[in-house]
Amino acid sequence: MSHQKRPTVAVLATGGTIAGEAPVAAQTSGYKAGVISVDRLLSAVPELDSVAAIRSEQIAGIDSKDLDDSLWVTLAHRVNVLLAQDDIDGLVIMHGTDTLEETAYWLHLTVASVKPVVLTAAMRPFTALSSDGSLNLLDAVTLAACPDAVARGVLVAFANRIHGARDITKVSTYAVDAFASPESGVLGWVQDRRIEFQRRVTRAHTIKSVFRLNDIDTQNPLPMVQIVVSHAGAVRVIVDALVDAGVRGIVVAGTGNGSIHSTLQQALVSARARSVAVVRSSRVGSGHVMRNGAAPDDMLGLVSAGTLNPYKARVLLMLALSRGWSEPLILQSLFDQY
Repeated sequence: MSHQKRPTVAVLATGGTIAGEAPVAAQTSGYKAGVISVDRLLSAVPELDSVAAIRSEQIAGIDSKDLDDSLWVTLAHRVNVLLAQDDIDGLVIMHGTDTLEETAYWLHLTVASVKPVVLTAAMRPFTALSSDGSLNLLDAVTLAACPDAVARGVLVAFANRIHGARDITKVSTYAVDAFASPESGVLGWVQDRRIEFQRRVTRAHTIKSVFRLNDIDTQNPLPMVQIVVSHAGAVRVIVDALVDAGVRGIVVAGTGNGSIHSTLQQALVSARARSVAVVRSSRVGSGHVMRNGAAPDDMLGLVSAGTLNPYKARVLLMLALSRGWSEPLILQSLFDQY
């Protein structure tokens, strides 16, 4: 009788609620995030042993609200090194929910491998009654070990659903089912070690991405890109201060179809005159920002983010600027492609 060799999955821990600890089991808020070690998290899920051989690493132990660009660079470097090893079949990252969608998209553009990369997280801390982290971890490892997950870009396994990195966004502050892919829908589902994909990712990612970490200056990794929000009564103070501080790019979270308060738009036009790249996104939770729709993008030198939310638009703009691409038409081509 032949026995098929188990796949090997690397599991990287970065902290977050999935590694959170509270004084009592009934407490699901006010806990300390990122304090439970990766080994303790893995030992709580003995079923993992029947899915894959696990190699674990503790990359960080933070609340993901405090994540910064340098950790993104560190994480992407480590992911690429591990996936280049012949004996690693897939990789899982345990992450906090607050910035999970941003990290997922960052890796979606900077991982140079077709091997599965799966992020997962939890809405309840490790110590809580009915904590969701252990099951999400089991589903994530199951997905990362699945040959059918190859070449689908970076994925997120959460609450039995499989999301694509470009599509996913957090939609609840408390619900266990806290993520959705509003425009495109989920890629599939994972439950009881069964996996089904319903659609494929069509945008460029991973090995088809033009963004590589060796293009980034490790001494000054990423250009400063910040987000401003348009709203009733918006003023230009924030934009002017960012330009004076040396910002290289600004993503504006506009109202509706990316519309911008007239005062704020004047400030952004002034920023463009000082060679600051400006991308127009929307603060609305779904839909797309039409180029030359709610603002004359081509005339003003603005770029439409399409269906990317402001936080992911910031990721793509930072990577583009790190390659020296700042002209609006070049940036627009990248936003249309990725």
